This record gives sequence, structure tokens and C-alpha cells, in this order.
Amino acid sequence: MRKPSVNIFWFRRDLRLDDNKGLQEALKGNLPVLPIFIFDKNILNKLPKNDARVTFIHDRITKMREELQTSYGSSLGVYHDTPVNVFSSLLEDFEIEAVFTNHDYEPYAERRDNQVYDLFEQEYIEFNSFKDQVIFEKSEVVKDDGDPYVVYTPYMKKWKQTLGDTLPEIFEIPPYGDNFLKISELPFCSLEEIGFTRSDIEVPDYDLDPQLIRDYENSRNFPAKEGTSRIGPHLRFGTIGIRSVYRKAMAEKNETFLNELIWREFFMQILWHFPHTRKESFKKKYDRIAWRNNEKEFEQWCKGCTGYPLVDAGMRELNATGYMHNRVRMLVASFLCKHLLIDWRWGEAYFAEKLLDYEMSSNVGNWQWAAGSGVDAAPYFRIFNPITQVSKFDKDHKYIKKWVPEYDSDNYVTPIVDHKEARERCLATYKEAVS
Repeated sequence: MRKPSVNIFWFRRDLRLDDNKGLQEALKGNLPVLPIFIFDKNILNKLPKNDARVTFIHDRITKMREELQTSYGSSLGVYHDTPVNVFSSLLEDFEIEAVFTNHDYEPYAERRDNQVYDLFEQEYIEFNSFKDQVIFEKSEVVKDDGDPYVVYTPYMKKWKQTLGDTLPEIFEIPPYGDNFLKISELPFCSLEEIGFTRSDIEVPDYDLDPQLIRDYENSRNFPAKEGTSRIGPHLRFGTIGIRSVYRKAMAEKNETFLNELIWREFFMQILWHFPHTRKESFKKKYDRIAWRNNEKEFEQWCKGCTGYPLVDAGMRELNATGYMHNRVRMLVASFLCKHLLIDWRWGEAYFAEKLLDYEMSSNVGNWQWAAGSGVDAAPYFRIFNPITQVSKFDKDHKYIKKWVPEYDSDNYVTPIVDHKEARERCLATYKEAVS
């Protein structure tokens, strides 16, 4: 019996059926499109078995599968293996002419795509990948001499100039047709079958209400307020298209909100141009810092038991919800690196495990910013004061009391380090390393 000829669309960080560039291109073709998702063992094997992000992904692809079945008479094949093994298996059942997907820029993703490309080349399969999770990628926004920007503000200005030169077509993805493979039975894996259990932590819906965007700069710094969009996980996994988000930001003419989105692309192009920064300081001399790396103090920081209430509230919020307010993220990162002199890589790895919106480029970029070792970083002598940060951003202690109920009682832990002494120790240690 002759195998059916198909094109494949491979969902990865683009878990939506609308406003999806690679899916649109796949559906333009002459062959029916078989949609698939792969729970990649190379990634899953490193995650906790109740990882909330895996639950979120599984719920999302379940909904997409149901929509494909109901609206298109198609389905979504869900596999649990390495991508090379999955595609080798699919070749036994289908004559695959081309595979379509969207770009992923992280170091593992590039290695993975090179591996499947080698397989496709052997089997004479076209591999087509498209820009979808950003407006500008790689070297699309660089200096006039072609070098990448390593300072945010000139990058941001060039980004906006480049956008102005390409509007409106950059935001337009025309409606695409119903060229899905008509098939009802495709493999599907339950959470249990991929070795996971349902997490108690849920990814909240995002809020892109026009009023929230308009009020963004007035409310975004106060963790007790619901002043942020919570869009991070949805951008990370592509449950909303980046073009839709930019359209909303530009409709409200809010430069602060728009600039935060541009920071995301700034850090993505930094990681792409300088992949070594995933593990090494961008400013090499900062790898000479004599970190104390006290394991007990690190554990107290992780648990939110440092004796500094805004730091502790942030860490407890992270542990309980997978989220931490951005203002507090800066403080807890600075506290770990500067007050405790613990290597930024320890904190980056902990955030990578806990954050629902974990994005390697932003996480590495922001941790290196806090440590002073990255691009456009805060100078090493800038050390957040965890006491005055409370009076600036949580003066009524609403956020603190929510997450540290024993605050202001005899049950609250004493500070693990004196602020003044820690500051002086940090300045001396950094100065010795970078001078």
C-alpha cells in the first residue's frame, strides 16, 4: 500500500493555530499538512516530574488537537522521543516531501535542528524554517558596520527605525487555508505516559487590556499591584503571536511597554551573537570574581529565608507560583550576587527551573546585568539596598505580608548578612577582580 504524501508542520515554541508564519507557509503548499508536536526527551529528562511548564504545554496541545479535529477534520500527532527518532519513525508511515517549522535560537535548538537537517538531507526532505517569535532576529538590527549592538538604547532606537521602514507588511499574516491532512487517528501521549504528573501551579492568562497598557509605567514597579501583563509564558511558548502583542502596544502608543518587548529581542540577539554568555561572563574579567558560594546561604535565599522581607517575598512567590514581579527579580538577583557573593550562574539555574516564563536569553542577560558582568550591565558598585527598596516599592508592606506572613513578628528570621558589611565586602571583592 502506497504511503500518503504529506508536508509536516512541527510545532515548537508557537503553540497556536492563528498568526503563525511557519504554519501559514506549510498550508500554502500542494500537499496536505500533518501537524506534530514532540515532547523531546533531551529536554524533558532534565526537568522536575511535576514541572508546571510541561503541564501548560500538554494542556495547550490538547486544546489545539481538539480544535484541529473539530474545525478541520484533522488532528495533531504528539510524540515522546528525540526529534531524530520521531522523524525516522514518521518516514515509515508517510512520504514526507517537506518539514516546516519556526526558528528557535537557543544553543540546544540549533544543535537539534542541525541533527534533523542531516536526516532530512539523507532522505531528500526539504527543511523550511521561518521567523515567528520575534519581529527582528539575528543580524536584522545591527550597527552600520554590521557589528551587533551591546548597549540597549542604541539597539532600541535602531529597532524602531527599522520597524518604521518596514511597516505595515511586517505585521500582516494573511488568513490561510484548510489544507490539513484529514486524519483522526494520530499518536497522543498523556502526561503520565511522558513521565510527568500534573502540577499544582497554573500559568495565568495574560492581560493585554488597553487600560493596563496605558497605565503600565505608573504601576509596573509595584509588586502588590496587578500592573503587569503576565504575558511572559505565553510569549515563551507562543500561545500568542508576537505581532499581536506589538499591535496592541503600538495602538496604545505606550513607549514603556513597547521598550520592554524590545528588551526581549535585544537579549535574544545577544545570545545568538555571543552564545558563550550562557555560561561565561560577557565581560571576561568578571569571571575572576572570588565568589563565596556558601551553600547554606544559597539554600536560605532559595527558600526565602534571608531576613530581608522583600527578597524573601519574591523568592516565596516564585516557589509557590512560578512567577516573580520584575522589580523584585532585580532585587533578589542583586542580593544573591552582591550581598552573598554567590555566582550569578547559581541563581540563573534556579530561575531556569522555577520560572514559568523562563527564556534563556532574557534570564542570562538579566542575571549578568545584575552581576555587572553582562552587556549594558549596571556598574558593579551599584548595589540595590534591600531595605530602601521596601519603602520605594512596597511601603505599605502588602506584597511582603502576602508572602511573608510572619514578617514583623518574633518568628521572622534575622538577616543572614548585614547590609553595610555585605556592601563593603562586595565592593572590595569586585574591585580586586576587575581592576
